[in-house]
Amino acid sequence: MAETRKGIGVFERYLTVWVLLCIGAGILLGKVAPGVAKTLDGFSITINGAPVISIPIAICLFFMMYPIMVKIDFAEVIKAGRSGKSVGLTLFVNWAIKPFTMYAIAILFLGVLFRGMIGAEATDLVKMPFGLDLAVGAAHGSGIVVLHEGVKMLQVPLWRSYLAGCILLGIAPCTAMVLVWGYLAKGNDGLTLIMVAINSLSMLLLYGPLGGFLLGVGRLPVPWQALVLSIAIYVALPLVAGYLSRRLIVARKGIDWFNTQFMHVLTPITIIALLITLVLLFSFKGEVIVANPLTILWIAIPLFLQTMLIFWLGYWWAKLLKLPYPFAAPAAMIRASNHFEVAIATATMLFGLSSGAALATVVGVLIEVPTMLLLVRICLRTQAWFPAKA
Repeated sequence: MAETRKGIGVFERYLTVWVLLCIGAGILLGKVAPGVAKTLDGFSITINGAPVISIPIAICLFFMMYPIMVKIDFAEVIKAGRSGKSVGLTLFVNWAIKPFTMYAIAILFLGVLFRGMIGAEATDLVKMPFGLDLAVGAAHGSGIVVLHEGVKMLQVPLWRSYLAGCILLGIAPCTAMVLVWGYLAKGNDGLTLIMVAINSLSMLLLYGPLGGFLLGVGRLPVPWQALVLSIAIYVALPLVAGYLSRRLIVARKGIDWFNTQFMHVLTPITIIALLITLVLLFSFKGEVIVANPLTILWIAIPLFLQTMLIFWLGYWWAKLLKLPYPFAAPAAMIRASNHFEVAIATATMLFGLSSGAALATVVGVLIEVPTMLLLVRICLRTQAWFPAKA
């Protein structure tokens, strides 16, 4: 929290700029040296001849997640019952409302309003579900099994691939950057940290089942084994590593050294790992973006509308419950924000680095900072709506 108290850092402040630069670098890399990203992604763990885990991407994604998980103080999580209203409301909105409104909004815009602009007949190649071995030409969900460069892939409608990415974003609540947004909005830092921790733990149980259910409803391949594996690798592994290393470091060096020295060095690593991953992602999707630059806009609109809907729903609900402003503001922003690191990791693992699903999760990163800064300003201007204290 000491690091957060310094305000928003240079990486976080200009995250949208870094993302745009990585988009440009990735597109340029895809044009100048198209084999680089494909070669790196070729270093994969394969099962039944199908690539399941890209080792370079897995390393990048681990370093995205670890700095977030190591911040979690499990002793504070246990004390969360003291703020039961805020925590309970956040969990209810995040898991009972947000995933389904994201699905509905994405279907409306990507599957109906923007479908012709995306290309009603446009298709995307995604990974075959882990453990599934179908013959070429077989149907699975809305996809058809095809042979691409000697590997069986599923050919699905492009808009459904974008839908998958939106779904994975919609069921990934909260990022560690909420600590920054909560601080800027003059929220209660302790409550924010507790809710970040509880959301991270709840994802272990709910992310996989909800993701599998909504992907299935959307007639997309449901790779259950890969979904469980992705949670184990990208949530459970960094969570356990963060818990153990935090205990060891605090025991040997003390909590002050942990907050002021260790976290000071570690904090930028999440953003750096994210940016490296983005370069690889966009090196694959460069041709699609150059051919149709409005693709980013078609994906961004439903994501932005979903964020605003969930924020105002949570903010209004907090007002009805008469929560004090320091609790209402960060709670509303935690519901609105997405854990895009997990979404990118899962989309990459389930559907592939070059899939439309992975691109959609990256668009989530692109709009995250400006949208959340807008919500911070809204909160600051509406403090009078809430009591100042409990």
